[in-house]
Amino acid sequence: MTAVESRPAGVVGSTPGRRPLGARVGAFVALTKPRIIELLLMSTVPVMFLAQRGVPNLVTVLEVVVGGYLSAGGANALNMYIDRDIDAVMSRTERRPLVTGMVAPGEAVVFGIVLGVVSTLWLGLLVNWLAAALALAGYLFYVFVYTLGLKRRTAQNIVWGGIAGCMPVLVGWAAVKDSLDWAPFVLFLVVFFWTPPHYWPLSMKVREDYAKAGVPMLPVTAGNLAVARQIVIYSWVMVAVSLALWPLGHTSWLYPASAVLLGGFWLKEAHALHSRAKAGITGAKLKEMRLFHWSITYLTLLMVAIAVDPFIG
Repeated sequence: MTAVESRPAGVVGSTPGRRPLGARVGAFVALTKPRIIELLLMSTVPVMFLAQRGVPNLVTVLEVVVGGYLSAGGANALNMYIDRDIDAVMSRTERRPLVTGMVAPGEAVVFGIVLGVVSTLWLGLLVNWLAAALALAGYLFYVFVYTLGLKRRTAQNIVWGGIAGCMPVLVGWAAVKDSLDWAPFVLFLVVFFWTPPHYWPLSMKVREDYAKAGVPMLPVTAGNLAVARQIVIYSWVMVAVSLALWPLGHTSWLYPASAVLLGGFWLKEAHALHSRAKAGITGAKLKEMRLFHWSITYLTLLMVAIAVDPFIG
């Protein structure tokens, strides 16, 4: 018996058509995981400013934002369909639309595929086909490589699965240039090395949830100290890579100064978490979510610096 099937009757499998229209619409929006997409778009638009060395065509920006949302939203919908069994046993995901029955599994599949097709055509016809291909690659990678291939099989799931979240950087650059360069690949690597130390503190917080669902996130398979050590290693590499953009000649002094300052605060938090884990501190006093929340602030401000930098040099 699956986790979904074991839930009380009337929770999973309820007839979606009997739900209020407003709630149904909200449920389909929830399938796209809007809060995660905010992070993805936040790494797309600033790169367009960098590629343009100024203000990009605002119509193109809007087209990329819409296309990016549809692409990521479609992948997230299919992710929720595939993971509906483990979502049902995890407290942080037990109210998702497929678990509550607000959306039927078949509806989620159709919704996710339609969004993927529409987003590819939208970006290809309105922006360019390179941007469309890169967005599609991220969509397919998230669904087939991360969700189906890695998530339930290896503690390295979030490391390599995070590649899907790096694609918006390339999409943003390609949307402006219709080509790629070293600069977007440097930023791709920044997001790549940012993703594990961003997500591992959260998974440390909800480790019991993942353990209950049988998902081998690193905090489930290793102790807090081992995870904190990995966070420190990835953090140092991320900060070092972030500084590589300046020697390529794509920025003025503002970006590297911001990268050093923001990276310094990040490393301070990462080492503080490692120290608490090394001291054997657990529970609320471990304060792992401090780094999680700071990681979002870090990426936001770093991308703001990328967007503003072309106006300084």
